[in-house]
Order: sequence, then structure tokens, then C-alpha cells
Amino acid sequence: MVRRVRAYIGLGSNVGTPAVTLARAVAALAALRGARLQGVSRLYATTPVGVLDQPDFLNAVVALDVPAGPDSATGALTLLRQLKGLEAQLGRTPGRRWGPRVLDLDLLLFGRARVTVERPPELAGRTMPADVDAVEMAGLPPGPRLLEVPHRDVADRLFVLAPLSDLAPRLVPPGWHQAVGTARRRREAMDGPAAARAVGSWQAASNRWA
Repeated sequence: MVRRVRAYIGLGSNVGTPAVTLARAVAALAALRGARLQGVSRLYATTPVGVLDQPDFLNAVVALDVPAGPDSATGALTLLRQLKGLEAQLGRTPGRRWGPRVLDLDLLLFGRARVTVERPPELAGRTMPADVDAVEMAGLPPGPRLLEVPHRDVADRLFVLAPLSDLAPRLVPPGWHQAVGTARRRREAMDGPAAARAVGSWQAASNRWA
């Protein structure tokens, strides 16, 4: 029997028809080999972070039971490669970091594991190209680490905390000292209610938000 863990995947888009793209992404995630879709958050309209001169994003989070792999690092890296492959299949092309996106798929949590995978020594001193997404699309995120789970930005990003708390408000991610729902309320008090606005609920029968 294949051992599985609960992974949480963040989805985001602000180019083209974001709601349609994200619905296609949910279907693609559910179809991954060995995966079982366990939950889909509400759809949120969120204000951009980093590069502000761009349209608002649509964001959601999916709960997915996936093969654990022989160890957490191997399992998480396997899933990360699958996510990058799906981004490319669904139309993501290289672009400015924090800029407009056809699709973002971020591995937020992988079971109860804390996983850090450092960049291989032969790439450690590599100069990042101006187009950093070219690195991401190759499965090598920018920065000194290939993978860090829980995702390092989750606790400070309302566009992740809001949909994640729809699915797991009482969850205390590894390394945290508070539940996801508490972190969401703290961030909402800082960013204001307009920073993440629920705009749709997932309709499983029609595979879309409405």
C-alpha cells in the first residue's frame, strides 16, 4: 500500500481568465498519479505583493493526499517537479518575479514534515539570470534553496492564509506557534479586509467556482 501525506498547494493567477485557469489546475492536480483531492478552498481576489502595478490576483488552496515517497525530501521534491510541469502545461511562461502570472502553483505544506533542500554545490554560486522565472520553470526556484517546506512566506501572506484557513483553520504547521486561522486573523488586522476577498465557492459537480 502506498503511504500518503496531506499536501497543501497554493494556486494563483492574474492573466487571461484566472478563474478558468485555476479550475483547470485543480482538475490537473486531482489527476496526478497517486493523488487524491481532499478539499478546495473558496476563491479569493487578492491585492498584489511585490509588484503593485498589475491586476489583482485570484488565489485558492487545494488539499491533496499524495505519495509520501521514501522520505519527506524525496516526496516533496517529486511533487514540486510535478507542479512546475503543470504550470508549463497550463500556459505559464517566463516573466518578471512577482509580476503577472498565468499560473502559480506553490507547495505550502507536505504533511508534518519540515523539509529544506539546499541548492547543489555546483549551482550554489550560480548568478541568477535577470529572468529568474527561467530558473523556476526548470524546477530550480531562485535563491539558495531548491525547496523549503513549510513555504517560507506562508505566515506573512494573506493571499495564502485566507484560503488555507478555509481548509485547515486549526492546523499548526511544523515550526509554527499558532494555528493557521489565528495567523490569518493577525494578517487581516495588518492588511485590511480588502486585501483578500472571497469571490466564489468551489462547485465540485461542475469543477468550477461560483
